[in-house]
Amino acid sequence: MKWVVLIAFVMIIGSLGSALFFMIRDKGQTGNTFKFLALRVGFSILLFALILISYKMGWIETTGIPVR
Repeated sequence: MKWVVLIAFVMIIGSLGSALFFMIRDKGQTGNTFKFLALRVGFSILLFALILISYKMGWIETTGIPVR
C-alpha cells in the first residue's frame, strides 16, 4: 500500500510540474495547462478515495497517535 501511495504522489507532482512547464512555455494559450491541472485534481481525488477505501477495508491502520 505504501508503494501505491508513493506512486500516486509522484504522479500528482509530475502532473503539477507538467502544468507549470506548459504555463511557462505556452503562456497559458493552449489547453495543456488546464489539462494537466485537471489531471492533478483527478489524481488527488483518486488518492483520497483510495486511502479512505483502504482504511475501511482494513488494508491500512491508524498509527495510534491520540487526537485531541
